[in-house]
Amino acid sequence: MTAAIDIRGLGRTYAVKGKPDFVALRGVDLTVPRGEVHALLGPNGAGKTTLCRILSTVLLPSSGTVTVLGHDVVTEAERVKQCLGVVFGGDRGLYNRLTARQNLNFWAALHGLCRGERGRVDALLERVGLAHRADERVQGFSRGMKQRLHLARGLVSDPGVLILDEPTVGMDPVAARDFRELVGELRADGRTILMTTHDMAEAAELSDRVSFIDDGALALTESPDTVGRVVSSRERVDARGVPEQVRRRLAGLAGVAVVTQREDGVLRIETEHPEATREVMMTIVAAGVTDVSRSRPSLEEVYLHLIGRRGMAVGG
Repeated sequence: MTAAIDIRGLGRTYAVKGKPDFVALRGVDLTVPRGEVHALLGPNGAGKTTLCRILSTVLLPSSGTVTVLGHDVVTEAERVKQCLGVVFGGDRGLYNRLTARQNLNFWAALHGLCRGERGRVDALLERVGLAHRADERVQGFSRGMKQRLHLARGLVSDPGVLILDEPTVGMDPVAARDFRELVGELRADGRTILMTTHDMAEAAELSDRVSFIDDGALALTESPDTVGRVVSSRERVDARGVPEQVRRRLAGLAGVAVVTQREDGVLRIETEHPEATREVMMTIVAAGVTDVSRSRPSLEEVYLHLIGRRGMAVGG
């Protein structure tokens, strides 16, 4: 079956007067199967939005190929536009002096929906929770309401692939949670979604796979659950109440990479392989310490390992 999104060797450069060309994307390879929710995770300026604009035919690639449901974004741009919905967010694409219903009717007309198909507008307003505000001007809407209207706009042509670019930026926690629930419903419908974000909790909650991008290049693509194991074989052991002499002994064990005393009183021991983890656990328990646990790296820690703290966001 044809992939929903297939990207091969994608590059994008911008000419800068008097300076070397700015490279926004470099050699990106990515395949998103149909029905997958894929999160593109990275700091601001990493290249996420540039990639989305190429997918949506707003920008041309400098090199490589990109197809959406088998249609080339350069040679078959009109076909791509028919099967792709884009949600960039903010105030872009919304007309504040029009009502929510008028906004969607306008976009439905642009997509060629005849009046007999306009019942889809009412159904979408109901689905995104705006039916009771359908005939109010958008200028009075909150940030979360506008983003839900953006989502309805992206779905008005019933696209096979939906792109969400930083969908919850600027939302309060409640609005962000409600929006994520809507995305979860679309996921349950089997719709293909590519979502850009720098919010690790959002990526872990919603996506089947995540791709880390920084400085225009993909660093890794994996599922949220396994990405930590792929990046590093390290495990971590957290213990509370470890005597000082035991701490020194742990630091000298083979396979122990880092021993850190955290501000909350927890001693964290990072190990390089399972054998070292077992030795650490046995040493701690033998010392009479019972408040101990082991775990794998979190998505946040993987992000820090790959990219560092630039633009990092947690939770929301």
